[in-house]
Amino acid sequence: MPAAGSDHHAAPPLPPTVRIGYGLGSLCTGTFATVPGLILLYYLTNVLAVPAAVAGAAVFLPKAWDVLINPLVGALSDRSRLRGGPRRPFLLIGACTLPPLFALIFAAPPLRGAPAAGYVAVLFLLAATAYAVFQVPYVTMPAEMTEDPHERGRVLGWRVGFLGVAILLSGALAPAIAHADGDTPESYRLMGAAVAVLLALGMFGAWAATRRAPAVARSEAEPSLRAQLAAARSNRPFLHLAGMWTLQALAIGVMLAGVQYFATYTLGSPGAVTPLFACLIGPLVLFMPLWNRLARRKGVTYAQWCASLLYTAGAVLLAFTGAVGPAVGYAAVVLVGIAYAGLQLLPLTMLADTLAADAVATGRRRAATFTGLWTAAETLAFALGAGVFALVLALTGFRSSDATHHVEQPDAALTGITAGMSVLPAVLAAASLLLLHRYRETPTVTRPLQEEPARAD
Repeated sequence: MPAAGSDHHAAPPLPPTVRIGYGLGSLCTGTFATVPGLILLYYLTNVLAVPAAVAGAAVFLPKAWDVLINPLVGALSDRSRLRGGPRRPFLLIGACTLPPLFALIFAAPPLRGAPAAGYVAVLFLLAATAYAVFQVPYVTMPAEMTEDPHERGRVLGWRVGFLGVAILLSGALAPAIAHADGDTPESYRLMGAAVAVLLALGMFGAWAATRRAPAVARSEAEPSLRAQLAAARSNRPFLHLAGMWTLQALAIGVMLAGVQYFATYTLGSPGAVTPLFACLIGPLVLFMPLWNRLARRKGVTYAQWCASLLYTAGAVLLAFTGAVGPAVGYAAVVLVGIAYAGLQLLPLTMLADTLAADAVATGRRRAATFTGLWTAAETLAFALGAGVFALVLALTGFRSSDATHHVEQPDAALTGITAGMSVLPAVLAAASLLLLHRYRETPTVTRPLQEEPARAD
């Protein structure tokens, strides 16, 4: 690596417009990660009368497609020689396609049951493909804008900040519009259009604002999917980190899929999902700077341990809502929100550092390859979360209905909703700690990063 490239202190800071504008893209990533997981399963089972198991498949299978498409998009972006750079043209393509496709998901013709599930699945698959075209290059860009890890942290700070705004806006706006007219197909159609506008704002904003972003480094693509997987297997820190985040994303996905059911059947009101999200996102915005400060003082791995343990504790506490009362449920979600602030920031920081360490160790830049695999695993985990929760509903006898016919749920289904929202995410989060422990013990992660400041001095 050239000496100038390793001199992080000499690298000029990125323009504020680039840092902030790049962060705008999280209005897309946060919204698309939140709304389908929060709304889509409930829309299928409680508005379109789709059986829970079929609804789970309709949500899971289109997102599972991303396991294949994300690495391919990463490799295609790596090889791209399009005008405008290797990343931004993909941002524009995604911005032109995802918003209308998302709106069409909730503009279903008058279908019920399996035909309705088929329509939603096809549109959701197309939307997931458009999202991959945007997200994979978008996630890659910080590692190529600057080689300074502190400057990358500032970029990711704006990204996570807008992520919190996106989750707050979409998590509060989407249910409010959907429930405004009694969970009718028309209200969901209006919700889909409103969310599409938010997606377009973030995607076109990120594309326009990064026009002047520098490109100090360029990733190298692996020649095939098999070679990409081999590259990942050769990087044990990445494997441990990706495995940890996959389990935590699965825990979050299960909990997210259960929020609307928890509000309706445990707290007794579909509208309770709005204060639940306030309890989740309020701490996300307030505590994100504190997690960043803790990571700087004690190390990012230490901070990740704290966030993971706090999330597990909050999920366990959530299980006592039915026995003790709604106040316990809201308090538990506050704890989860505090932890969630760290879980949104810290794994991304660890990923960026791991990619930088890989470049130092191998002399190759494979950021897009690794981020393509990362986003594929993340997307699959969130999708699988909805599928797992749907399986819990099916096994406990949940009864689907349409917007005009509401049915009473058996006690087993009510118990399954609470357990799926609390116990299951807690178990998954606890399992992720095993991989986090293995990552912490890997010296190849920290050694290059510790040596770089010494060389820069």
